[in-house]
Amino acid sequence: MGSGGRAVAAVLLAATAALGTVGVPGAVAAAQDAGTGRQARAWLPEPSGPYPIGTTAVHLTDTARDDPWQPGHRRELMISLWYPTSRPAGPDDRAPYMEPAAGEHFGGPTGVGLINYGATPGRTDWSGIRTHARRDAPALPGGRRPVVLYSPGLGDPRTWGTALVEDLASRGYVVVTVDHTYEASEVAFPGGDLAPSVLPGMLGQPDLDIGAVLRKALATRVDDTRFVLDQLACLGGRRGLPTGLAGALDLDRVGMVGHSAGGFTALQAMHDDPRIAAGINMDGQLHFPGPDGRTGVSLPSVAEDGLDRPFLLMGTGSEDSGSYHGQPGWDALWRHSTGWHADVTLTGSRHGSYTDAQSLLPQLARQGALTAEQLRGDVGDIRPGRAELATRSYVASFFDRWLRGHDDQLLDGPSPRFPEMAYER
Repeated sequence: MGSGGRAVAAVLLAATAALGTVGVPGAVAAAQDAGTGRQARAWLPEPSGPYPIGTTAVHLTDTARDDPWQPGHRRELMISLWYPTSRPAGPDDRAPYMEPAAGEHFGGPTGVGLINYGATPGRTDWSGIRTHARRDAPALPGGRRPVVLYSPGLGDPRTWGTALVEDLASRGYVVVTVDHTYEASEVAFPGGDLAPSVLPGMLGQPDLDIGAVLRKALATRVDDTRFVLDQLACLGGRRGLPTGLAGALDLDRVGMVGHSAGGFTALQAMHDDPRIAAGINMDGQLHFPGPDGRTGVSLPSVAEDGLDRPFLLMGTGSEDSGSYHGQPGWDALWRHSTGWHADVTLTGSRHGSYTDAQSLLPQLARQGALTAEQLRGDVGDIRPGRAELATRSYVASFFDRWLRGHDDQLLDGPSPRFPEMAYER
């Protein structure tokens, strides 16, 4: 259900069609068939920075807020922090990409692996994928480091941007990834509780107001983001946190990046909260559709008001993405903003190219876990290594410039290093 350059509503509609086409019984049968054979495996690309990486997961409860998706319950979140450490992870020390229960659900008949990306249920060992981070490693001494928040696409778990997140952490950032509970495909909590998404259960409702669902999701995500920022300021009092981590966060230098609905979240949260100094929207639309998901468009306050701080728009080669001129919310934001801004488009890419889909899905397709046609729809025909390098380079250049004061001039104009990136200012 990742939303973005292809409209968020279109993704919800496509998800409905996907479930109807595959069918839950058929998906279960496919999963059972896959269980008799060898599961597909995949690897994340190596981070490019000089630092080894640590990671830790933190459970948060907002005692002042009811959960919008589960009335009568306090809002609970899981976040992960990724940060430089002096203790590199060995082959047996790498944190898992997903917890076992989360990986099983993600790759099951009602998980986002199927709904968003067309991966055959039960065919992939998602929890067998390993990150490059040592779990709960002490933070590298050396002072406070800029903080970057990461928000995933609609329905995607916080793990789905791990390759980019690890790369930023290896370059010296503290990155905080956020799961938006009951919207994310699934969230694994301490003690074994698993909170699956409520969205698949809504998809078959004949009177579903898709626009209202998306407004609710965006408002909840922004509230989640602001709550997480509040909690980061209190980490020093939390027991069990890795040594030195709380003191490594420089909350006077905060940026945010997100993919799809997470990109929408990043810029709307930046509009609503002055603590966020700079933001990147990776292929996330900035408008709401009408009730049926197709007719009528309204703009959020970030597009109507603009931003007075730096932001970067990153489009793809998807049919309704690309230049900011082609999207009503992006175009309005551009016209109304006074802060520095630029727009880049990754030629040959598709909506999933800015996520782990770009590195993982080609490997899984070679092992029969999804079709070549589905793969092209997810990540296009750009070479994975080039897409990964371009994404990492532009994201790091942006945050280095606006959070660290280091300008490599990559964002000054078109670059011969990346001819596949169309550039507009």
